[in-house]
Amino acid sequence: MKLTPKFYRERVCLNVLAGSKENAKEIFDAAEGHVLVGVLSKNYPDVDTAVADMREYAALIDNALSVGLGAGDPNQSAMVSEISRQVQPQHVNQVFTGVGASRALLGQNESVVNGLVSPTGTVGMVKISTGPLSAKAPDGIVPVETAIKLLKDMGGSSIKYFPMGGLACRDEFQAVAEACAKHDFWLEPTGGIDLENYEEILQIALDAGVSKVIPHIYSSIIDKASGNTRPQDVATLLDMTKKLVG
Repeated sequence: MKLTPKFYRERVCLNVLAGSKENAKEIFDAAEGHVLVGVLSKNYPDVDTAVADMREYAALIDNALSVGLGAGDPNQSAMVSEISRQVQPQHVNQVFTGVGASRALLGQNESVVNGLVSPTGTVGMVKISTGPLSAKAPDGIVPVETAIKLLKDMGGSSIKYFPMGGLACRDEFQAVAEACAKHDFWLEPTGGIDLENYEEILQIALDAGVSKVIPHIYSSIIDKASGNTRPQDVATLLDMTKKLVG
């Protein structure tokens, strides 16, 4: 099983949620493999159940599995680490404080492990207190450069910048993208991204010079009736990506 995501032109890989195993395969095909398919740990009662099911997902999509927390829930941090140790997915979603544990338990450096940091309302500053206990404490706000270096110290691959609210924090996002480019770190914009604002958000990251971008597009492309991500929307996102990356 391949442990690294399949980036389009080594630059961009989509991240979307699957409503079912069949949906996961449809998404994977629609994205021509340039996708990480999110399955949320929060949807399972325990680690063993999650591991068994996620292994089945991984087998269908060439291991392009993204183990998710579930709306960035810090209480899922330990469960995500343990699932990832056993499943060995291509992508692991973590709160800031869970990155070191996930990397250590994976036992390899190929899988992508992101660390969740949040906007603060101040350009160049990010909130890193996103863990189970720290999320309940006064906000831990640091320069984005410091957050990147801390994540590198812990074996992280990328910043998951959430919740962005689409383009609501455009200037802050641009500063994060520029810092990621400067310090050779990957970036995962997340929250409120849809077919209308996707191109502008991706363009900001590409223009800044971010080496690899993993945009998360969730609820906006999910069919409310079925709970499945619409494959045609994934295909549209891939077309947009190809146009921008060139």
